[in-house]
Parts: sequence; structure tokens; C-alpha cells
Amino acid sequence: MLIKRKRGWELGENQATPEGCYLNRRELVRAMGLGAVAAALPAMAWADTKDPSAALYPAKRNDKYGIPAPMTEERRVNTYNNYYEFGTDKSIYREAQKLEVRPWTIKVGGLVEKPFEIGIDDLLAKLQLEERVYRHRCVETWSMVVPWSGFPLRSLVELCKPTASAKYVVLKTLLKPAVMPEQRDPLYPWPYTEGLAMDEAMNDLAFIATGLYGKPIAKQNGAPLRLVTPWKYGFKSVKSIVSIDFSDKRPATFWEALQSSEYGFWANVNPQVPHPRWSQATEKPLGSDDRVPTLLYNGYGEFVSGLYSDRKAEKLFM
Repeated sequence: MLIKRKRGWELGENQATPEGCYLNRRELVRAMGLGAVAAALPAMAWADTKDPSAALYPAKRNDKYGIPAPMTEERRVNTYNNYYEFGTDKSIYREAQKLEVRPWTIKVGGLVEKPFEIGIDDLLAKLQLEERVYRHRCVETWSMVVPWSGFPLRSLVELCKPTASAKYVVLKTLLKPAVMPEQRDPLYPWPYTEGLAMDEAMNDLAFIATGLYGKPIAKQNGAPLRLVTPWKYGFKSVKSIVSIDFSDKRPATFWEALQSSEYGFWANVNPQVPHPRWSQATEKPLGSDDRVPTLLYNGYGEFVSGLYSDRKAEKLFM
């Protein structure tokens, strides 16, 4: 008799739980008067056919961390986006096409053996790309399952050669108000800054995405490189990274600086810990009319729960 053991990231299609309406972060933004919705532009294709890295995709699939299903439709992932630099509405993909992703330079500094700068294509030439299918859980309670291409964050950290005194990796988004209209609002703590503890950054699950759906990542999804930490809420996934610094001090991250009572540094997914303004018990996959139960660490606990055994006094799940 064949017995199939379900893994933490697998959900049956019939596992749906209804949940009442909830508020989202846009209401916080509106309440604070932080910016306006970006103006619509004529429809544009989101795949950059001129990207010099296009030949690197699709990358070989790595299934070590599971193959969650069902996969979210590409068109939904490319037209339903959180990217506050371009606007507080989900439909920012047209506005994001203004972003130029070549040339693109990443600066490495802080507690490293030697600070340096590297172009995105030179970086891609140094690191082996692979594809991983990950579940993504937004703090707003929507979710998706997508095939990211890129490389382990560990590989990038090793390339940067941090010193032994480094305790945190600090990543920042491009600051270019002429292209990113919301950056003109001084009430936001620009540039978008995120960080991980060194042991989180060196965990096998932490990933830098440079591609999506077997092609270079679209601009509205964080081109040309973004952080992916699938056990954390999506706001930790800093997009369009231009700097990587190593520090012995915990950084003041974007949403934590904006509203620390609602968005913490660790931001690990936990269905039993509600957001102050809505439940986190269930989620709504993009393209679905149903809600499904949310999983502790988004279903990746076997890979990451050990990171927090000595941090139980911290607010790990907000």
C-alpha cells in the first residue's frame, strides 16, 4: 500500500476556510496621507526582450524545498504588485516600465574585507542560476506560488566576504524619484531598506531572485534582483537592490520605521498571531475565490524554525 506523506507546504484544493473582510496596509498609507496612486500609462509588455541576461533562462529546477501547487498564473503575478516606489495601488505594472535596469550596479560595503561595486551582468556570470518554486505570503493575506530563478543568498554573501563582526545583511532599493514617483513624498523613510540576521541570510532557503517564470524578472516584480525569503511576510522581499551592506547593528527597516507596532524586523509567518487589524489565520491565493489555511513559517518550518530557538523573547511573528 502506497502511503503519501504530505509536506508542510502542500495544500489540498478543498482546504478552504471563509474569513471576513479585512483592512490592508493601503488604509494605513491613506490614513497617514502618504502619497497618491500612480497615473496609468498605455499598456506595455512586461517581459524585457532586450535584457542581455535573457539567454540564461530558464534555469535548472531545484526541487529540494518542495514543489507547492497549484502554480499561480503568470499574468496575475505580473499585474498584481506591491511596489510602493511606483504607487500605493496594485496596478503599478505600467508605471514600473519606466525603470531602466541596464546599466545596473550593486554596491557592497560595511563590514567586508574590501568594499566593491559590481554590474548585474558580471554578478550573474559569477553565480550559478537555478529555479525554485516557492510559496509567497503577503501580510495583507493574499498569496501565490511562483517559480523564481536566481541564486542562494548565501552565495552572494560569500562573494561579498563579510568580516567576522558582521551580524546583519542590509539591502536597499534604488533611490530615483524622477522614475519612482512615490519617492518624492518625504514622509516615507526612503530608500526602501530591509535586513536579515546573518544566520537567516546564510540559510539555504534565502534566495536572490533575478528571474521569474523562466525569463528575466519583470520590472514590477523587482528587476533586476530582489530578495525572496518564503518563510517571511512579503514586505521583507526588498526589490531592485542596489546596495548590500554588512553591519553589527540591526537596521531600521522600511515598514518597521513607518509603523513598528504592526510590522516588525523578523516578520515570520504565523497563522496564530494576528496583525493588529486583521487575522492571519487564512489567505487567498491569487486567482482563487476561496481562502485556505495559512501555515506556520508559510510551510517551511523544517528548514528555518531552528533559527529562532534562541530568539523566543523577540517578536518573531509581526
